[in-house]
Amino acid sequence: MIDGLRYDNQGAALSRDVPATALALIDEGGNGKERRFDYGDLMRLSGAVARGLRRRGLRRGDRVAILSANRAEFLISFLGTMQAGFVSVPVNWKLPAETVAYVVNDCDAKMVLGDEARLALAPDSVPKVSFDKDWNSFLDEGPFTPMKMEPDEPALFLYTSGSTGKPKGVVLSHYSHLWVMSQRKRRPGPQGQRALVAAPLYHMNGLAMCQTTFEQGDTVVLLPQFTPKGYIEAAARHRVGFLTSVPTMMAMLVREKELLAKVDLSAVEAVRMGSAPLTQGLIDQVRAAFPKATIGNGYGTTEAGPVVFGPHPQGLKQPELSPGTAHPAVQLRLVHDGKEADEGELQMRCGALMTHYHKLPETTAKVMTPDGYYRTGDVFRRDENGFFFFVGRVDDMFVCGGENIYPGEVEKMLEKHPAIDQAAVLPVPDELKGYKPVAFVVRSKGAALDEQAVKTYALANAPAYQHPRRVFFVDEMPLAGTNKIDKRVLARQIPPGVIPSEARDL
Repeated sequence: MIDGLRYDNQGAALSRDVPATALALIDEGGNGKERRFDYGDLMRLSGAVARGLRRRGLRRGDRVAILSANRAEFLISFLGTMQAGFVSVPVNWKLPAETVAYVVNDCDAKMVLGDEARLALAPDSVPKVSFDKDWNSFLDEGPFTPMKMEPDEPALFLYTSGSTGKPKGVVLSHYSHLWVMSQRKRRPGPQGQRALVAAPLYHMNGLAMCQTTFEQGDTVVLLPQFTPKGYIEAAARHRVGFLTSVPTMMAMLVREKELLAKVDLSAVEAVRMGSAPLTQGLIDQVRAAFPKATIGNGYGTTEAGPVVFGPHPQGLKQPELSPGTAHPAVQLRLVHDGKEADEGELQMRCGALMTHYHKLPETTAKVMTPDGYYRTGDVFRRDENGFFFFVGRVDDMFVCGGENIYPGEVEKMLEKHPAIDQAAVLPVPDELKGYKPVAFVVRSKGAALDEQAVKTYALANAPAYQHPRRVFFVDEMPLAGTNKIDKRVLARQIPPGVIPSEARDL
């Protein structure tokens, strides 16, 4: 046990408060068919993975990469690797093949476990175990006691998306996510509440949700990947009570109005959206789709975990666009020009902080302050009641004619238009102003909306410098591997010289 926590090994954090026969996991087609696993199954199979890895001669602290779509074997391998004293490294298989190979080599993986379709992305120099071909022979069933781990020993690496360069390996200790689980309070209700997870398990959003659900003795319904239709149908079929997602997933889901009208989603009691900013328009649409559910606005980082904000200590009503006030177990501050302020970069210190970036001491030093705070790179403002509001990324902000523009603020404004479902704002170079904003827009179903109408709306509802100088309409937004909007794909669709001369003086 670590500092009063129930476990000292993340891989062993499976509830002992429920019977071994309690349902832990419904795998919705990871190998082509539905499969169910109780808590006894998870403990037995994760132990068999631990024994199987140890039989292969790995040593304490060795890294094991997992390269697979969402499926039961992914979670079982993730748990078993840590139980054996090794380090789990979920790998984003949607990255280019050369980047996947870079991640496997960078973490010094001694073995790669994964599904047959994605194992080919890993370099052949590393031994591979296929979930589809080698699984049964790899497992070594029998008694196994999870290794006792020290608090600061690494449990997992989660790699960043690499949007600003090569992915960075975030080293997370056993203490980090055990602390996260200890801080996440279970919703009231009987055991066996069901949480639907479709976000990829190589990303903090879905992985941490599975860990918390297992630690609390409830049930994960796991989809191999996200599609709006599959997500809605699974939520209805399994009477899911809790939905976890990123906002882009929900924005795609609420467009399926005909299907939403046909299915019974009355069991949904809570919808949590995190990993990206929310807009009021999306919140309103999600509430219409799930009228009985509470809507949660989540925030977290890979480097410092998903426990950041909480309810107001005096019970004040939380504004819907706010993720809350500072969590009582987390220290937060906003820093602008080197001083604390009510708007600035969010810096945080808590039990979930990463140990370091793997092999990147200089980069680690840049994001950690001398007094132990993590520089998130996210700009927030804090109102007079202590509620925080996301403004934008420090590195997304651009200057237009001397004015600072945060794309997220413009996107929120545009998505208030009743005919706009989604908006993505990007900067384009301009010889006079430095940069100017352009927008990609997904119209609401059946809506008639042209470029001039979007510009007119923006000019009427925001400062003139924020209005998009060009508007491009798309049927749907491209998604990155984390199910967020992939702005790199959108940027490639902007033609050169896009700012018309008549707009240069605005």
